Amino acid sequence: MAGGPLDLWNHWSIQILVLLSLALQVVLFFFAGIRRRGVNPVLRILLWLAYLLADSTAIYALGHLSLGTISKERKQGELVAFWAPFLLLHLGGPDCITAYALQDNQLWLRHLQILVVQVLGAGYVLYKRIADNGFYVMLASVLMFAVGVVKYVERTWALRCGNMGTIRSSLKRGPDAKHHEFHALDQGFREGAANEEELYVRRAHSVFHICKGAIVDSWIEKDSENHGGEMLRDIINEGYKGMWTLMEVELSLLYDILYTKAAVIHTWRGYCIRLVSPLATVAAFLLFHLSVKDGHRRTDIAITYTLLAGAFLLEMASLLMALGSSWTYSFLCTTRWSWFRYAVLCTGRWNQLRQLVKKITRRQVAGHARGWSGEMGQYNMLHFCSRQDTAFSPVLGRLAKMVGLKEWWNSKHYSGTIQISDELRLWLHWYIERLPRKNKVNTQGVLRKNWGVEALEAHRCYDNFKGYLGIELQEGIVIWHIGTDVFLAKSSRAKADYGAAQEKLVKTIRTLSNYMMFLLVERPEMLPGLAQTRLYQQTCDNLVDMWCKAESSSHSHPHRNIRTMLKELFLWRDDPNTSRLLQRDELAVILYGEKPEYSTDVPRLCYANWVAKELLKQEKEKGSKAMLDLLLDVWMDFLVYTANRCSRESHAKKLSSGGELTTVLWLMADYFHKSLLYPQFPIGVRTDSPEDG
Repeated sequence: MAGGPLDLWNHWSIQILVLLSLALQVVLFFFAGIRRRGVNPVLRILLWLAYLLADSTAIYALGHLSLGTISKERKQGELVAFWAPFLLLHLGGPDCITAYALQDNQLWLRHLQILVVQVLGAGYVLYKRIADNGFYVMLASVLMFAVGVVKYVERTWALRCGNMGTIRSSLKRGPDAKHHEFHALDQGFREGAANEEELYVRRAHSVFHICKGAIVDSWIEKDSENHGGEMLRDIINEGYKGMWTLMEVELSLLYDILYTKAAVIHTWRGYCIRLVSPLATVAAFLLFHLSVKDGHRRTDIAITYTLLAGAFLLEMASLLMALGSSWTYSFLCTTRWSWFRYAVLCTGRWNQLRQLVKKITRRQVAGHARGWSGEMGQYNMLHFCSRQDTAFSPVLGRLAKMVGLKEWWNSKHYSGTIQISDELRLWLHWYIERLPRKNKVNTQGVLRKNWGVEALEAHRCYDNFKGYLGIELQEGIVIWHIGTDVFLAKSSRAKADYGAAQEKLVKTIRTLSNYMMFLLVERPEMLPGLAQTRLYQQTCDNLVDMWCKAESSSHSHPHRNIRTMLKELFLWRDDPNTSRLLQRDELAVILYGEKPEYSTDVPRLCYANWVAKELLKQEKEKGSKAMLDLLLDVWMDFLVYTANRCSRESHAKKLSSGGELTTVLWLMADYFHKSLLYPQFPIGVRTDSPEDG
């Protein structure tokens, strides 16, 4: 059996490829949506492999069929020519994923070229061999070929529609700026008669043109009938929870436009395609069933039935998901056929269908399915630099170092995640809401001042810190991140003088500080300005040297039992919020005691130390509460500046892997800015801070 696998491939290669192609379509259909809310990196890699293999397998199989038609094969192999249209259908892909990354949309012309080549190849296969299978099979092949070509063209067109330039052009053409999809029937939602989260999905559709304009930096004309202004007023006046929910749903809708077929499905052409394709598949199934099958292998016949059944089930699922989508509600509300809108919407028939689809698919189309994961990354420099490289360091870390992935391992292993608290949501909402109202942004919605300046001026201490905010944002993050940890280690908190309220503030400050450092280390593309990688690495080396010297002089070696050593060997993640907190604070105290002077070898530790020293000095004069408020405002200012100045393309790219907090804040700031376009609808705003009431 030495030649067993090779013989198997020689005799059954096309059968294996076609079934593999169908299996990959099923995998993508069921699992493509997992990346909407963020997912385990391993699952994301598997999904990426499935996405690449789906196209590669179908293309290779079509090439195999095309080459196979040149040789004189026996009649038993003629039926495989009928499989060519199914491969085109597979290349069209499921509705829930068109692009894996934003670059796929930018390369839509390349996909168009591939489409032409593959359609010609499938047509060549049918032209050469399908007539040998009889009239019924030939007619079935024509039907499936038409369906496959249409679905493949639709996918390519969806890639074009997800391109930033196309979105910008569609906004300039007009009617999208007049979305009035909030139907009178939704009054029941306002009164609590139905799911509140469904209400926010429908509201998000009503103002989605604002989100599309924001992502492509296109100016949106004011709605002459003021429907958009009224909707914004209602949402903003509801408070921070409503605004956060709306932003999360808006970004989910934006994900649909960029990474799925939503832009082409929810049109008259898209719905017609989804109605006709299952009917065409059923007709092809019946024609094949009635055809003469003498001379064909039973295996090939079974595979053909499998392909037909799989195509029908996937197309029916696509139809049901499309009709039950909230995008269909938006389409129905904007249709010019008022009688059709009345027959479907006002009678409640569409709502019944939507509920049925939810039960069949066993998933929430609204609400949590469209919500952001709510996770913030965490990374702490002092935690990382106070690590101990011993004989029991993680095995995976050693392997990563051996293959040149040390930096990647350090960024993954020493980082963590945390759920954003309601308290932090409230603080950020309050901070962003007041910016346009107090004229802190220009007419384009861009912050007028650099990171940290607004917060320091508000606390009347800008002159004390203005030289220590950094020339670049990343430099400022490094300085204030270290300075914050040193201050918290040496402040009154170290003497247990803080109450419960102040401890909450400390936790929020650390969360923001660690998140900004996480962006610097793990997501540098989400930070505006020039990268400061060398500065970060040099500062880390300085801190590691400082820690090693202190450790060697103290001669302290903590006792480890066998269980602890085994745990360290196979430790996957060293979370900065739960691990080695004492060592982190100890390194902060060591740094404060060292009082490093400025030099090219130690470029920014002296600045961080000076920030901590000034904070401690002002703590004695103004009290610990005032300094905690200052730090909270500074870090919120850093975060909001980052969100506001990050490129829109980076925001769009991050949606493909679950989104980022900065993207939610960027969109929220843009909506608050746009709300000023509607002064005729007064918005009830708060002038006090969250803690005041």
